Amino acid sequence: MEQWEYRTLKFKTGGFLGGKIDEEEFEYALNTYGQEGWELVSCFDTSQSQGASRDIIVVFKRRRQV
Repeated sequence: MEQWEYRTLKFKTGGFLGGKIDEEEFEYALNTYGQEGWELVSCFDTSQSQGASRDIIVVFKRRRQV
């Protein structure tokens, strides 16, 4: 039976109302985890108010090394 492990990252947003993220830092993190065998399975934001984002949550998975 396959076993999986999961990793969750949280990126803080900036800007006056939130929602702005450092795209280079975000892309670098995604590529780094991808090179380590992690697969992105979900990416979503957490609401602050009036549609603004507070955080970006990224979830990865990979097969557990036995």
